[in-house]
Amino acid sequence: MPEAMTITEKLLARSAGVDHVKPGEFVTCKLDLVLANDITAPIAIDQFYSMGGKHVFDPEKVALVADHSTPNKDIKSAQMVKQMRDFAREQQMPHFYDIGCGGIEHIILPDFGLVLPGDVVIGADSHTCTYGALGAFSTGVGSSEAGAAMATGEIWFRVPASLKFVVDGSLSQWVGGKDIILYTIGKIGVDGARYRAMEFAGSTIESLPMADRFTICNMAIEAGGKNGVIAPGATVEEFVSSRASRPYEMLSSDDGAEYEEVFEWNAADIEPQVSFPHLPENARGISEVGEIVIDQAVVGACTNGRLEDLRSAAEVLKGRRVAPSVRCIIIPGSQQIHLAAVREGIVETFLEAGCAVSTPTCGPCLGGHMGVLAAGEKAIATTNRNFVGRMGHPDSEVYLANPAIAAASAVAGKICSPDEL
Repeated sequence: MPEAMTITEKLLARSAGVDHVKPGEFVTCKLDLVLANDITAPIAIDQFYSMGGKHVFDPEKVALVADHSTPNKDIKSAQMVKQMRDFAREQQMPHFYDIGCGGIEHIILPDFGLVLPGDVVIGADSHTCTYGALGAFSTGVGSSEAGAAMATGEIWFRVPASLKFVVDGSLSQWVGGKDIILYTIGKIGVDGARYRAMEFAGSTIESLPMADRFTICNMAIEAGGKNGVIAPGATVEEFVSSRASRPYEMLSSDDGAEYEEVFEWNAADIEPQVSFPHLPENARGISEVGEIVIDQAVVGACTNGRLEDLRSAAEVLKGRRVAPSVRCIIIPGSQQIHLAAVREGIVETFLEAGCAVSTPTCGPCLGGHMGVLAAGEKAIATTNRNFVGRMGHPDSEVYLANPAIAAASAVAGKICSPDEL
């Protein structure tokens, strides 16, 4: 009888062409997709050429997305995107997404059907772990590794041990995937899953829509995880069936699979979370936040820029106004999401509330542009990191939360729940 494996071990074994793997082993895997963005692709492209690369291993399996400094904020960022654009044209790559036709990489790749269950994906961006929500193995790598993989179509991994996070029960109002992952990171710390697979399961997880699943897996890296993953089921099948243009395989962990540790959370214990500066692990329930006056609120990023996230923020903002002392910036995750939000009247709600609605971009998440903070300013954001200087000046502060909390805080001028408005 075959030895039991976790979903992560199965994904790596499948890609490596072997029957079984176990934690600590080294495997060479064939890749289903290699990703880079306008910050990391230029380095990857230089590496590709420096190792003698002539043609990418498969033009259909390399994706380049301009999202970090787009629209181009200066000459340097314009040159970097031009290098991507020229490379994609030279290599006849169909999956180059420029401004106006794409959006934020970790939102558009699943939406466009480029990542599917069973895939093994690397990206020159740490939040590539997002795609574990589809039942794929996906992880961030260095730009040089991505450049080499563009040429060879494969990469080696050390098989990670797995941690299992079981969440059961019903979530309270205004609580979603962002709160589950912030709560988890608050419990185990930013290095609590270092080079481990973070597998999420339980009745709460199984009932979550895709947007919340993507958010959870997106922030696995914030706990040091090698990857985040959720076993696919009917929800994933519904999502990918209309998007997939190639076969896929939905895997799950075997009964008896070994985990380094199993954590169990009761969904009823999780209230809306706010992570205080300057680490995501500084998570507190909204009832413990106290009086934190803010200067800016941001809804968007690869973590919470999906249509469901915009709907949540709009539900809070409808019929209300952003506080005069607050700048509220809304960033749809893709061109498609932006259009859907216009058609649903969501953008109108934002504009009437006094928000600024941006074209899709990573923008302020990495302190790039479209909302950089000055010294002493405080922001609440649906982004994934709140390190020192992450969104601008080293003396600014970023508080992480879900879209409803961010929207309510924009109205109140201080961090609060919609229930307090």
